[in-house]
Order: sequence, then structure tokens, then C-alpha cells
Amino acid sequence: MSEVEGARLGVVGAGVMGTGIAVVAIGHGIPVVLVDVSEDKLADARRRIDLQLRHARLMGAVPAERPAAGLTTTMELEAVADATAVIEAVTEGTEIKAKVLGEVSRLVKTGTPLVSNTSGIPIGELGRFTDRSHELVGIHFMNPAYLITMVEVIRGDRTSDETMTAVTELLARMGRRGIVVRDAPGFVTSRLLHPMINEAARIVAAGVATAESVDDLMRGCLGHPTGPLRTADLIGLDNLADALRMLWERTGDASFQPCELLLEKVAAGHLGRKSGKGFYDYEKVLS
Repeated sequence: MSEVEGARLGVVGAGVMGTGIAVVAIGHGIPVVLVDVSEDKLADARRRIDLQLRHARLMGAVPAERPAAGLTTTMELEAVADATAVIEAVTEGTEIKAKVLGEVSRLVKTGTPLVSNTSGIPIGELGRFTDRSHELVGIHFMNPAYLITMVEVIRGDRTSDETMTAVTELLARMGRRGIVVRDAPGFVTSRLLHPMINEAARIVAAGVATAESVDDLMRGCLGHPTGPLRTADLIGLDNLADALRMLWERTGDASFQPCELLLEKVAAGHLGRKSGKGFYDYEKVLS
């Protein structure tokens, strides 16, 4: 089966989310140009994409009969200029996301959707850094992006109907279903999930229960698939702390203030699965 006709996706940021999004796209026949700031990061991304693509096929998450589309990795942002859509998947921070979106908006053709894979920064806020806010939309892919088929789509106040149509078509090509929500700090998923994780960490810090007990109770009694603290380790505790700070600053709600245990783990470099240790120890698994 040939690649999706005319589609070419730009992805800026070769971290956990950028590589997962790339797997979804190439696995569904959409060529990807993946951009990051160092060749070492890109080499690691190529390795992880190959592993994740094989896993996705084994899990039936991408069409087994379709050959993977092309993947181009580069340090040159100009390589996204001819993309039919560009997704930024850089660090969850307003300044860096705004910088990337502003630069991309000056490179791509008029009518090209500009997508932020933010977990909670308002799209209207990011739109102030580009004169093409009508082409800006948020798509919050969940981790692992190549296995979770539902995404949160955030429409800013200035996002055009044409952009929404183009993004809906792109997600359909990628085998994803989008739920559209209005713009607000944290949207829906982060605004619900992050304070739950924060409170779970407070419970552990107070000595009420271990991380394992908290997760087991949430799984066995309340039907949470993994438990909040295993989920936190998957998200990355540094990413979680940053997202909580963003919500706290924009809402004034003290429940979003990152708890001390979470901040201590981040300061110690215990960031979750990606570092080998968070609320759980993964070093033996990852070695």
C-alpha cells in the first residue's frame, strides 16, 4: 500500500512524545521529517522509533500490511517548510514552545496547520507568539502515543474552521479519534489527572500508604488502569512538576502546587521510567 497521498508531517522535538507521534504517522503511511537540536538525540530517536514501530505492529496498533512510510531526521528546522502539517513536541514550557511555533509559522506555507502537543498551556496564550493563530490548534497525544488512539483536541478562540477540518482529516489518517474541547489551562485530561497524582504523592509522603498500595487500591477499587503513581513515572516527574506549576500559576488553585515529595524526586534526578527511577525502580528493567 502506498504512502498517504500528498501528506507529509513535520514533528519538532525527538523526545518521548515526538518519537511516539512519528511512529503513529509512519505506521499509517504518512512520511515524517523529525527535527531536534543534536544528532545524538536524533540517533536515539531513530532507535526508539524502530523498536516502538515493531511493538505497535505486534499489538495491532498500526496496520500490519502497510509498509512504514519514510522517516527523515535532521537538525535543520527549515526541513519542515513543505510539510502539510507541523506538530511541535518540545519541552512543556511556554517560552520554548512559543519560539518553535513562531519559527515554524515563518517557514511553512499559508494554510498549514500548526499543532502544539501541549498537555496544558492555553492555545490562545501560545497564539500570541505567531501572526497565524487561526492556523494554531492543540493536540494532546497521550503516552504512549503509538498505543493510545484517542487524543484531546484544543480549539483556540481564533482557530479557524479550515484548520479544524484539516486536523480532523490528519487524525483520521493516523487512526486517531479526537475529542474537541475549548481552550483553558490544563484542558480536561491534565486538569483532572495531575491533581490526582499530586494528591497520591502527598499520601505517600505522609506515610499513609506506599506507592504500590496507592496504585493497587486505585486499580482494584476504582478501575484506574495503572494507578496514578505508575502513570506519573510514565509521564516523567519533571514534566508533571512543570505542568502542575503551569496550572497553579494560571488558576491560583493550590491543589496544583507540586508537592514536596515530587519536587524532591525531580531534584534528585529520579524522573520516572526515562531515568530508571521515580516512584518505582526501573533500573533492572532498563539495563
